Amino acid sequence: MIANVGDRIVVKGTQVGIPARVGVVVSLRHADGTPPYEVRWLEDGHTGLIFPGPETHVEHPAGPE
Repeated sequence: MIANVGDRIVVKGTQVGIPARVGVVVSLRHADGTPPYEVRWLEDGHTGLIFPGPETHVEHPAGPE
């Protein structure tokens, strides 16, 4: 998994009824974009370090068309 500052991290709920969590990458620990990432969670503004698992994916922002 490779991410850049500004990408969205989406963590799918692993149980029925648990919604996905969405956050924005605010800082990288490695210059090559590999985990872990510092993420600001959109639901509550909390910032934390994430080591993404298999239920996680990165969404890159759409560029100008």
